[in-house]
Amino acid sequence: MTTIAVDCMGGDHGPSVTLPACRKFLASHPQARLILVGLPDALAGVAGDRITTVPASEVVGMDDPIEVALRRKKDSSMRVAVQQVRDGAAQAAVSAGNTGALMAISRYLLKTLDGIDRPAIATQLPNAKGGATTVLDLGANVDCTAEHLLQFAVMGSALVSALSDRPDPRVGLLNIGEEVIKGNETIKKAGELLRAAAAAGEIRFVGNVEGNDIFKGEVDIVVCDGFVGNVALKATEGVASMIGGYLRAEFSRNLLTRLAALVAYPVLASFKRRVDHRRYNGAALLGLRGLVFKSHGSADALAFEHALARAYDAAGNKLLERVQGRIARATPLLGGDTAAAPSRQDA
Repeated sequence: MTTIAVDCMGGDHGPSVTLPACRKFLASHPQARLILVGLPDALAGVAGDRITTVPASEVVGMDDPIEVALRRKKDSSMRVAVQQVRDGAAQAAVSAGNTGALMAISRYLLKTLDGIDRPAIATQLPNAKGGATTVLDLGANVDCTAEHLLQFAVMGSALVSALSDRPDPRVGLLNIGEEVIKGNETIKKAGELLRAAAAAGEIRFVGNVEGNDIFKGEVDIVVCDGFVGNVALKATEGVASMIGGYLRAEFSRNLLTRLAALVAYPVLASFKRRVDHRRYNGAALLGLRGLVFKSHGSADALAFEHALARAYDAAGNKLLERVQGRIARATPLLGGDTAAAPSRQDA
Protein backbone atom coordinates (compact mmCIF):
# COMPACT_ATOMS: atom_id res chain seq x y z
CA MET A 1 0.00 0.00 0.00
CA THR A 2 1.14 3.53 -0.81
CA THR A 3 -0.17 6.22 1.51
CA ILE A 4 -0.71 9.81 0.40
CA ALA A 5 -1.44 12.68 2.81
CA VAL A 6 -3.87 15.22 1.38
CA ASP A 7 -4.38 18.83 2.43
CA CYS A 8 -8.14 18.89 1.87
CA MET A 9 -8.50 22.60 2.69
CA GLY A 10 -6.00 23.99 0.18
CA GLY A 11 -6.73 25.75 -3.10
CA ASP A 12 -9.49 28.01 -4.29
CA HIS A 13 -12.25 25.43 -3.73
CA GLY A 14 -11.11 23.32 -0.78
CA PRO A 15 -13.12 20.19 0.18
CA SER A 16 -15.69 20.70 -2.59
CA VAL A 17 -12.94 19.66 -5.04
CA THR A 18 -10.45 17.66 -2.99
CA LEU A 19 -12.90 15.18 -1.46
CA PRO A 20 -14.59 14.10 -4.75
CA ALA A 21 -11.11 13.84 -6.32
CA CYS A 22 -9.95 11.62 -3.46
CA ARG A 23 -12.92 9.29 -3.88
CA LYS A 24 -12.30 8.94 -7.62
CA PHE A 25 -8.59 8.40 -7.04
CA LEU A 26 -9.19 5.59 -4.55
CA ALA A 27 -11.64 3.92 -6.94
CA SER A 28 -8.97 3.74 -9.65
CA HIS A 29 -6.02 2.93 -7.37
CA PRO A 30 -6.83 -0.12 -5.22
CA GLN A 31 -3.34 -0.17 -3.68
CA ALA A 32 -3.55 3.41 -2.38
CA ARG A 33 -4.45 4.77 1.04
CA LEU A 34 -5.21 8.40 1.86
CA ILE A 35 -4.74 10.46 4.99
CA LEU A 36 -7.20 13.33 4.69
CA VAL A 37 -6.25 16.42 6.69
CA GLY A 38 -8.68 19.27 7.28
CA LEU A 39 -11.08 21.05 9.57
CA PRO A 40 -13.23 18.55 11.52
CA ASP A 41 -16.48 19.99 10.15
CA ALA A 42 -15.22 19.68 6.56
CA LEU A 43 -14.30 16.02 7.05
CA ALA A 44 -17.42 15.06 9.00
CA GLY A 45 -18.96 11.91 7.54
CA VAL A 46 -15.91 11.05 5.44
CA ALA A 47 -15.05 7.39 5.91
CA GLY A 48 -13.66 4.40 4.06
CA ASP A 49 -11.53 1.30 4.41
CA ARG A 50 -8.53 3.09 2.93
CA ILE A 51 -9.18 6.53 4.38
CA THR A 52 -7.84 8.02 7.60
CA THR A 53 -8.86 11.49 8.71
CA VAL A 54 -6.58 13.78 10.71
CA PRO A 55 -8.04 17.01 12.14
CA ALA A 56 -6.40 20.41 11.79
CA SER A 57 -7.64 23.62 13.38
CA GLU A 58 -6.26 26.15 10.88
CA VAL A 59 -6.12 26.77 7.14
CA VAL A 60 -3.39 28.56 5.18
CA GLY A 61 -5.05 31.12 2.92
CA MET A 62 -3.96 31.62 -0.68
CA ASP A 63 -2.87 35.17 0.20
CA ASP A 64 -1.29 34.40 3.58
CA PRO A 65 2.33 35.60 3.88
CA ILE A 66 4.93 32.87 4.34
CA GLU A 67 5.69 34.17 7.84
CA VAL A 68 2.07 33.65 8.90
CA ALA A 69 1.84 30.17 7.40
CA LEU A 70 5.15 29.01 8.83
CA ARG A 71 5.22 30.54 12.30
CA ARG A 72 1.67 31.40 13.31
CA LYS A 73 -0.50 28.67 11.79
CA LYS A 74 1.31 25.68 13.25
CA ASP A 75 -1.80 23.49 13.14
CA SER A 76 -2.77 24.25 9.55
CA SER A 77 -4.02 21.46 7.29
CA MET A 78 -1.06 22.09 4.99
CA ARG A 79 1.50 21.71 7.76
CA VAL A 80 -0.17 18.66 9.30
CA ALA A 81 -0.26 16.96 5.88
CA VAL A 82 3.48 17.49 5.38
CA GLN A 83 4.09 16.28 8.94
CA GLN A 84 2.58 12.93 7.95
CA VAL A 85 5.46 12.53 5.48
CA ARG A 86 8.05 13.64 8.01
CA ASP A 87 6.73 11.19 10.60
CA GLY A 88 6.61 8.29 8.15
CA ALA A 89 2.83 7.91 8.15
CA ALA A 90 2.65 8.82 4.43
CA GLN A 91 5.01 8.45 1.48
CA ALA A 92 3.94 11.74 -0.14
CA ALA A 93 1.82 14.82 0.51
CA VAL A 94 -0.40 16.77 -1.92
CA SER A 95 -1.74 20.30 -1.50
CA ALA A 96 -3.39 22.88 -3.74
CA GLY A 97 -2.63 25.67 -1.30
CA ASN A 98 -0.32 28.68 -1.33
CA THR A 99 2.84 27.65 -3.22
CA GLY A 100 5.26 29.82 -1.27
CA ALA A 101 3.84 28.62 2.04
CA LEU A 102 3.96 24.98 0.94
CA MET A 103 7.58 25.28 -0.11
CA ALA A 104 8.55 27.02 3.14
CA ILE A 105 6.71 24.53 5.35
CA SER A 106 8.03 21.54 3.42
CA ARG A 107 11.59 22.80 3.56
CA TYR A 108 11.30 23.56 7.29
CA LEU A 109 9.80 20.19 8.22
CA LEU A 110 11.54 17.86 5.76
CA LYS A 111 14.86 19.65 5.17
CA THR A 112 16.82 19.45 1.93
CA LEU A 113 18.79 16.46 0.69
CA ASP A 114 22.56 16.39 1.10
CA GLY A 115 24.16 18.05 -1.90
CA ILE A 116 21.10 20.18 -2.70
CA ASP A 117 21.07 23.84 -1.74
CA ARG A 118 17.62 24.78 -2.98
CA PRO A 119 14.49 22.74 -3.71
CA ALA A 120 12.89 23.32 -7.10
CA ILE A 121 9.36 23.15 -8.50
CA ALA A 122 8.99 20.86 -11.51
CA THR A 123 5.92 20.29 -13.66
CA GLN A 124 4.98 18.98 -17.10
CA LEU A 125 3.89 20.85 -20.19
CA PRO A 126 2.37 19.09 -23.23
CA ASN A 127 4.54 18.77 -26.32
CA ALA A 128 4.00 18.16 -30.02
CA LYS A 129 4.91 14.47 -29.81
CA GLY A 130 1.96 13.63 -27.59
CA GLY A 131 4.02 13.46 -24.42
CA ALA A 132 5.12 16.05 -21.90
CA THR A 133 8.22 18.10 -21.21
CA THR A 134 9.27 18.59 -17.59
CA VAL A 135 10.31 22.16 -16.76
CA LEU A 136 12.09 23.30 -13.59
CA ASP A 137 12.37 25.59 -11.71
CA LEU A 138 8.96 27.26 -11.94
CA GLY A 139 9.21 29.88 -9.24
CA ALA A 140 10.83 28.58 -6.06
CA ASN A 141 14.18 30.27 -6.79
CA VAL A 142 14.24 33.63 -8.55
CA ASP A 143 18.04 33.93 -8.52
CA CYS A 144 20.13 30.85 -9.26
CA THR A 145 23.80 30.07 -9.66
CA ALA A 146 25.17 27.73 -12.32
CA GLU A 147 25.58 25.07 -9.63
CA HIS A 148 21.88 25.32 -8.76
CA LEU A 149 20.93 24.75 -12.39
CA LEU A 150 23.10 21.62 -12.43
CA GLN A 151 21.33 20.39 -9.30
CA PHE A 152 17.97 20.99 -11.00
CA ALA A 153 19.11 18.92 -13.99
CA VAL A 154 20.13 16.02 -11.76
CA MET A 155 16.85 16.11 -9.81
CA GLY A 156 14.78 16.52 -12.95
CA SER A 157 16.47 13.51 -14.54
CA ALA A 158 15.55 11.41 -11.51
CA LEU A 159 11.94 12.64 -11.65
CA VAL A 160 11.42 11.86 -15.34
CA SER A 161 13.14 8.47 -15.13
CA ALA A 162 10.89 7.56 -12.19
CA LEU A 163 7.62 8.65 -13.79
CA SER A 164 8.21 7.56 -17.39
CA ASP A 165 9.84 4.83 -19.46
CA ARG A 166 12.90 7.01 -20.12
CA PRO A 167 15.81 5.81 -17.95
CA ASP A 168 18.15 8.38 -19.51
CA PRO A 169 16.05 11.52 -20.18
CA ARG A 170 17.35 14.31 -22.40
CA VAL A 171 18.16 17.60 -20.63
CA GLY A 172 18.18 21.04 -22.24
CA LEU A 173 19.26 24.37 -20.76
CA LEU A 174 16.83 27.20 -21.51
CA ASN A 175 18.67 30.02 -23.26
CA ILE A 176 18.21 32.78 -25.83
CA GLY A 177 19.91 30.66 -28.49
CA GLU A 178 21.34 27.21 -29.08
CA GLU A 179 24.95 28.38 -29.46
CA VAL A 180 27.23 27.85 -26.46
CA ILE A 181 28.33 31.51 -26.62
CA LYS A 182 24.77 32.74 -26.02
CA GLY A 183 23.38 33.77 -22.63
CA ASN A 184 24.68 35.54 -19.55
CA GLU A 185 27.65 34.36 -17.52
CA THR A 186 25.53 32.18 -15.23
CA ILE A 187 24.00 30.34 -18.18
CA LYS A 188 27.39 29.91 -19.88
CA LYS A 189 28.89 28.46 -16.71
CA ALA A 190 25.86 26.24 -16.21
CA GLY A 191 26.36 24.92 -19.74
CA GLU A 192 29.94 24.01 -18.89
CA LEU A 193 28.86 22.19 -15.73
CA LEU A 194 26.10 20.33 -17.56
CA ARG A 195 28.51 19.24 -20.30
CA ALA A 196 30.92 18.01 -17.64
CA ALA A 197 28.12 16.07 -15.95
CA ALA A 198 27.16 14.55 -19.30
CA ALA A 199 30.77 13.56 -19.95
CA ALA A 200 30.82 11.85 -16.56
CA GLY A 201 27.66 9.93 -17.47
CA GLU A 202 25.48 11.52 -14.79
CA ILE A 203 22.94 13.18 -17.10
CA ARG A 204 22.15 13.27 -20.81
CA PHE A 205 22.67 16.91 -21.71
CA VAL A 206 21.80 17.83 -25.30
CA GLY A 207 22.71 21.52 -25.14
CA ASN A 208 20.93 24.86 -25.07
CA VAL A 209 17.26 25.10 -26.04
CA GLU A 210 14.99 28.04 -26.73
CA GLY A 211 11.51 28.72 -25.42
CA ASN A 212 9.74 27.17 -28.41
CA ASP A 213 11.72 23.94 -27.92
CA ILE A 214 9.75 23.26 -24.72
CA PHE A 215 6.81 22.20 -26.86
CA LYS A 216 8.65 20.33 -29.64
CA GLY A 217 9.33 17.22 -27.58
CA GLU A 218 12.99 17.08 -28.60
CA VAL A 219 14.06 17.17 -24.94
CA ASP A 220 12.47 15.61 -21.87
CA ILE A 221 13.65 18.20 -19.33
CA VAL A 222 14.18 21.96 -19.61
CA VAL A 223 16.22 23.59 -16.86
CA CYS A 224 15.97 27.29 -15.97
CA ASP A 225 15.86 29.60 -12.95
CA GLY A 226 12.55 30.20 -11.19
CA PHE A 227 12.02 33.68 -12.60
CA VAL A 228 12.33 32.59 -16.22
CA GLY A 229 10.40 29.37 -15.59
CA ASN A 230 7.47 31.09 -13.96
CA VAL A 231 7.25 33.69 -16.74
CA ALA A 232 7.34 30.91 -19.35
CA LEU A 233 4.62 28.97 -17.53
CA LYS A 234 2.29 31.95 -17.15
CA ALA A 235 2.88 33.02 -20.77
CA THR A 236 2.00 29.50 -21.90
CA GLU A 237 -1.19 29.51 -19.85
CA GLY A 238 -2.11 32.90 -21.28
CA VAL A 239 -1.61 31.85 -24.90
CA ALA A 240 -3.60 28.64 -24.36
CA SER A 241 -6.45 30.60 -22.82
CA MET A 242 -6.42 33.11 -25.67
CA ILE A 243 -6.53 30.38 -28.34
CA GLY A 244 -9.42 28.70 -26.55
CA GLY A 245 -11.28 32.00 -26.44
CA TYR A 246 -10.67 32.61 -30.14
CA LEU A 247 -12.01 29.17 -31.06
CA ARG A 248 -15.15 29.61 -28.98
CA ALA A 249 -15.78 33.06 -30.42
CA GLU A 250 -15.30 31.97 -34.04
CA PHE A 251 -17.43 28.84 -33.81
CA SER A 252 -20.28 30.72 -32.12
CA ARG A 253 -20.28 33.64 -34.55
CA ASN A 254 -23.38 32.56 -36.54
CA LEU A 255 -25.51 29.56 -37.47
CA LEU A 256 -23.09 28.38 -40.15
CA THR A 257 -20.11 28.41 -37.83
CA ARG A 258 -22.14 26.57 -35.16
CA LEU A 259 -22.92 23.86 -37.69
CA ALA A 260 -19.23 23.73 -38.58
CA ALA A 261 -18.47 23.28 -34.87
CA LEU A 262 -20.77 20.24 -34.75
CA VAL A 263 -18.99 18.69 -37.71
CA ALA A 264 -15.58 19.45 -36.23
CA TYR A 265 -16.51 18.35 -32.70
CA PRO A 266 -14.54 15.04 -32.71
CA VAL A 267 -11.40 16.86 -33.84
CA LEU A 268 -11.92 19.68 -31.36
CA ALA A 269 -12.54 17.23 -28.52
CA SER A 270 -9.34 15.35 -29.34
CA PHE A 271 -7.41 18.62 -29.52
CA LYS A 272 -8.82 19.77 -26.19
CA ARG A 273 -7.81 16.54 -24.52
CA ARG A 274 -4.24 16.75 -25.83
CA VAL A 275 -3.73 20.25 -24.46
CA ASP A 276 -5.93 19.92 -21.35
CA HIS A 277 -3.78 21.37 -18.58
CA ARG A 278 -5.68 19.33 -15.99
CA ARG A 279 -4.00 16.15 -17.26
CA TYR A 280 -0.60 17.61 -16.36
CA ASN A 281 -1.51 18.91 -12.90
CA GLY A 282 0.81 18.14 -10.02
CA ALA A 283 4.18 19.87 -9.62
CA ALA A 284 6.89 18.09 -7.65
CA LEU A 285 8.88 19.92 -4.99
CA LEU A 286 12.26 18.33 -5.65
CA GLY A 287 15.28 18.31 -3.35
CA LEU A 288 13.49 17.60 -0.07
CA ARG A 289 13.83 14.59 2.24
CA GLY A 290 10.27 13.63 1.41
CA LEU A 291 7.82 13.80 -1.49
CA VAL A 292 5.53 16.82 -1.76
CA PHE A 293 3.36 17.65 -4.77
CA LYS A 294 1.67 20.97 -5.50
CA SER A 295 -1.67 21.05 -7.30
CA HIS A 296 -2.79 24.18 -9.12
CA GLY A 297 -4.84 26.35 -6.78
CA SER A 298 -7.76 26.57 -9.21
CA ALA A 299 -7.78 22.83 -9.96
CA ASP A 300 -11.10 21.05 -10.36
CA ALA A 301 -11.72 17.46 -9.25
CA LEU A 302 -10.18 15.94 -12.40
CA ALA A 303 -7.03 18.03 -12.12
CA PHE A 304 -6.60 17.30 -8.42
CA GLU A 305 -7.07 13.59 -9.10
CA HIS A 306 -4.18 13.76 -11.58
CA ALA A 307 -2.02 15.44 -8.92
CA LEU A 308 -2.80 12.58 -6.54
CA ALA A 309 -1.91 10.09 -9.25
CA ARG A 310 1.44 11.77 -9.89
CA ALA A 311 2.29 11.66 -6.19
CA TYR A 312 1.23 7.99 -6.05
CA ASP A 313 3.38 7.08 -9.06
CA ALA A 314 6.36 8.99 -7.66
CA ALA A 315 6.14 7.18 -4.32
CA GLY A 316 5.58 3.79 -5.95
CA ASN A 317 8.55 4.25 -8.29
CA LYS A 318 10.87 5.29 -5.44
CA LEU A 319 11.44 8.83 -6.68
CA LEU A 320 13.08 9.96 -3.45
CA GLU A 321 15.57 7.09 -3.52
CA ARG A 322 16.33 7.77 -7.20
CA VAL A 323 16.99 11.44 -6.52
CA GLN A 324 19.27 10.55 -3.62
CA GLY A 325 21.13 8.02 -5.75
CA ARG A 326 21.71 10.45 -8.62
CA ILE A 327 22.83 13.17 -6.23
CA ALA A 328 25.26 10.81 -4.52
CA ARG A 329 26.83 9.86 -7.86
CA ALA A 330 27.01 13.47 -8.97
CA THR A 331 28.36 14.84 -5.68
CA PRO A 332 31.84 15.67 -7.09
CA LEU A 333 30.15 17.85 -9.72
CA LEU A 334 27.58 19.54 -7.50
CA GLY A 335 28.85 22.85 -6.19
CA GLY A 336 27.45 24.31 -2.98
CA ASP A 337 26.15 27.76 -2.22
CA THR A 338 24.42 27.22 1.06
CA ALA A 339 25.24 30.72 2.15
CA ALA A 340 22.90 32.10 -0.47
CA ALA A 341 19.40 32.48 0.90
CA PRO A 342 16.66 31.00 -1.24
CA SER A 343 14.16 33.33 -2.82
CA ARG A 344 10.67 31.88 -2.98
CA GLN A 345 7.77 33.12 -5.00
CA ASP A 346 4.19 31.90 -5.11
CA ALA A 347 3.91 30.23 -8.50
